[in-house]
Amino acid sequence: QVQLVESGGGLVQAGGSLRLSCAASRRTISDYGLGWFRQAPGKEREFVASISWNGEATYYSDSVKGRFTISRISRDNAKNMLYLQMNNLKPEDTAVYYCAKARRAWGTPVAEAEYAYWGQGTQVTVST
Repeated sequence: QVQLVESGGGLVQAGGSLRLSCAASRRTISDYGLGWFRQAPGKEREFVASISWNGEATYYSDSVKGRFTISRISRDNAKNMLYLQMNNLKPEDTAVYYCAKARRAWGTPVAEAEYAYWGQGTQVTVST
């Protein structure tokens, strides 16, 4: 059973920062790409960022490039962690943010169909 648990969401003023975390057991995500998606009210879920299994390749949507940074750590016999550092937040970044595990290790998947497992989401609200 794959479980992904996000945390770190909250309310922040425009221009502020937040760091989202996603925890999963090592055996479930260490050999796979990971990604962050978000869904704003009344909108479809959209891709935010992805990272390859070894952390060497990353990819960002144009809307967050230069402001958000995706990273991951992996320790033997410990939980793998995925992060999303979000700086210079804007009101349009308000959404529920989801972490996801890709179906494959290589590359930095963008499409939702390339992801097999999803977390429950964490709310990020950016006020003006």
